[in-house]
Amino acid sequence: MYYVKKTHKSSFINIIGKPNVGKSSLVNYFMGRKISIISPKAQTTRHRIFSILNDDHYQLVFSDLPGIITPKNKLHKSMMKFVSGSYSDADVILLVIDSSKDDYFDNDLIYKIKSLKIPILIVLNKIDLIDNTILDQIVVKFGSIFKSEFIFPISITNPFNLDNLLDKIIELSPEGNPYFSKDQITDKSERFFVNEIIREKILNHYDKEIPYSVEVETTSFKPSSKIIKIESQIYVERSSQKGILIGHKGNNLKIIGTKARTDLEQFFQKKVFIDLKVKVLKNWKSEDKHLKRFGYDLG
Repeated sequence: MYYVKKTHKSSFINIIGKPNVGKSSLVNYFMGRKISIISPKAQTTRHRIFSILNDDHYQLVFSDLPGIITPKNKLHKSMMKFVSGSYSDADVILLVIDSSKDDYFDNDLIYKIKSLKIPILIVLNKIDLIDNTILDQIVVKFGSIFKSEFIFPISITNPFNLDNLLDKIIELSPEGNPYFSKDQITDKSERFFVNEIIREKILNHYDKEIPYSVEVETTSFKPSSKIIKIESQIYVERSSQKGILIGHKGNNLKIIGTKARTDLEQFFQKKVFIDLKVKVLKNWKSEDKHLKRFGYDLG
């Protein structure tokens, strides 16, 4: 009689790419629930968020990182520190590419990750938006640099090839004990997700400078058996932004609060009461004390 030795795999999978390539949507798909917020705007992801996928035979820690941008202020520099720090602590890196855009190839980024001594998977997302001829050209382009078995054309909108990608990640993951408790799905606090869900609604409701000038801080989170009572402060940089965000007779803020409450009730599986206030905090994106307060690493 032969016995199969049971093994357990544990790995950190760092997910990098330019803004709006679908990194967060990919993580949410693998997790089977919404962990990272989603918006068509750049800078949606500002922090490094761990999403922990558990199985009897593995624990995969997906690290969703801010989209790679050229920093214009201290906030951007902090966001890019999350990215630069991720190159050295990963077991596997997923480079997610928006195959529907002309600027899908970044020589500097390719050179940087090619030099790493860890497996790199090239994830060509949004192939449902291009024809096969263009896809073939993109695959050939990356195939001249990376192994063909490490290149994965996928679609998240019309799910395609995602199970194969997950199988490859598991295959490349080293054997080891879980990094986190098996009942844990993220490293972030409940208040963090309240902040993120409110910010997502602002990102999707406003245009121009408002979404990029906003930070959210939950000042009170009081759960009970039937309801969670939440008080959150929305910060903007200028008085004019405060007026726009609140809207005539508070209508805009009411819309944000209603949409956030709906998502929060789904997230926490409980009734939610939420009270939103707006405050001006000048130049918060460039002042160390404010950035540290909001959880950004200034190094």
